[in-house]
Amino acid sequence: MAKRISLREFQEDLVARLSSAARGETSKSLLGVKSGNDYWLVDLYDSGEVVPLPPLTSVPLTKHWFSGVTNIRGTLYSVVDFSAFQGGEATPRNNDARLLLIGAKHGSNSALLVTRTLGLKALDTLQAKSTADAPASKCPWIGERFDDAQQQSWAQLNVRQLLVDPDFLDIGL
Repeated sequence: MAKRISLREFQEDLVARLSSAARGETSKSLLGVKSGNDYWLVDLYDSGEVVPLPPLTSVPLTKHWFSGVTNIRGTLYSVVDFSAFQGGEATPRNNDARLLLIGAKHGSNSALLVTRTLGLKALDTLQAKSTADAPASKCPWIGERFDDAQQQSWAQLNVRQLLVDPDFLDIGL
């Protein structure tokens, strides 16, 4: 659940951020998304665009996590249900669901279907987990892991690694 803040708190935070940016003290921000029960951070360079869930056209003889294709302003995107791809529940197709267009900057018209977007997360507000604390992963596209102030665990998504992962590319049955 998103934290509610007053307009005054928002304005004070905005002034503080603008002041620190003017002094050259900006911190790197990452896009936060929720996919199934997992929380992910995506570099803004890789995140491309976030769009509300458009109609999807299913493709026969594909794996259950391949949601289909969609047309975004005249360009076809392949859509992967990111939660289902990782072995989780299928993402509900509701008003909160979003498509994260991740591949355009890497020469691939790929999109991830995610449960919801959670806004920008400043990297300097997150505590990096040591590699000894993080569970071992066979997925090279899972990057650094972090905890936020509420002890929520986040993993950084390495989009380039995901886009070349053989499992991600193998959509056929």
